[in-house]
Amino acid sequence: MSNYELMVIFTPVLSEDEYKAAQKKFESLVKENGGEVLHSKPWGLKSLAYPVAKKTTGLYWVMEYSAPTSFNEKLKIQLLRDESVMRHMFTVLDKYAVEYNAKKRSGVQHSVTEKAEA
Repeated sequence: MSNYELMVIFTPVLSEDEYKAAQKKFESLVKENGGEVLHSKPWGLKSLAYPVAKKTTGLYWVMEYSAPTSFNEKLKIQLLRDESVMRHMFTVLDKYAVEYNAKKRSGVQHSVTEKAEA
């Protein structure tokens, strides 16, 4: 099992309930396929760097999860099929990124000297 981060940009026309339902849908897909959702964070409505499908804003959502490598292809197919998803991006997290994300969530500040020692 590897660790991943998924960022999804949903269409801005979704209601709050639809936005939450879409998040739950992908979280449950991870769990059904033997994965584990480590963290999920909705960022909300943000401006896009460039228009996508004539839209200048999107609903951002980030999910950190661990799953078998073969699962990502299934998840990608579901993301491409979902009409409410405008863009998505997978990132493979190494052990340092996982550790950094955990510290960041717990509120630990990184100092310059700590980075130099590492």
